[in-house]
Amino acid sequence: MPDQMSRLLSIMTRLRDPDHGCEWDVAQSFETIAPYTIEEAYEVADAIERADMKDLRGELGDLLLQVVFHARMAEEAGHFAFEDVARSISDKMEARHPHIFGDESGEMDGARWEDLKAAERASNGSESSMDGVARALPALLRSQKLQKRAARDGFDWPDTQGPADKLAEEAEELREASPDNKFEEAGDLLFAAVNLVRAYGIAPEEALRAANAKFERRYRGMEKFADGEFAKLDLDAQEALWQRVKKSET
Repeated sequence: MPDQMSRLLSIMTRLRDPDHGCEWDVAQSFETIAPYTIEEAYEVADAIERADMKDLRGELGDLLLQVVFHARMAEEAGHFAFEDVARSISDKMEARHPHIFGDESGEMDGARWEDLKAAERASNGSESSMDGVARALPALLRSQKLQKRAARDGFDWPDTQGPADKLAEEAEELREASPDNKFEEAGDLLFAAVNLVRAYGIAPEEALRAANAKFERRYRGMEKFADGEFAKLDLDAQEALWQRVKKSET
């Protein structure tokens, strides 16, 4: 069997050939491909959540194609090639696991991992604890990462009471805010909610994904019980169906 990685790289080279390649692939840039890269990462997560291993195999291939696509465009521009990408992540993984690939002892945990990443950022010229938190991350996940960076510097509540009080405060400020200020106060409220959830050791992005799935499942259950007439029911009847669905789940 031929080397499938070499095969994939050759396919991308052919697709990007300016004279004999695919018009669509040749026309792409980092900016136009980036949304597809993000989409493919979410589709990988979706396949994992559904425990669909056949689909996961295909989605991982789609995600790998995105890496190959970006690397090929970078090579054409003279920046780096796929080999450099592979070397970079290999070097990083060895450096971040000194107890496996180096002379250090002990076990890996969250604190040690963050210490290694912080040292890595400092060696790369980082000037702020906020450096390197990607702006394109989902907002809840980015909030969590920013707050964790601040917590490493000691800027954090010592328990859950502080963030709980802050969340209540932000809810009141949103209620009292003028129309012009409600947008900002809404953001503050969501940021405070992330802080409280994080204080309980829960990943907010994952918790909200689970809540979304639960709401969707229950809503579909109400629609099924209503036999296609759900939107015609008044709120009391809809609430009764909501309670019926919840009871059926337990």
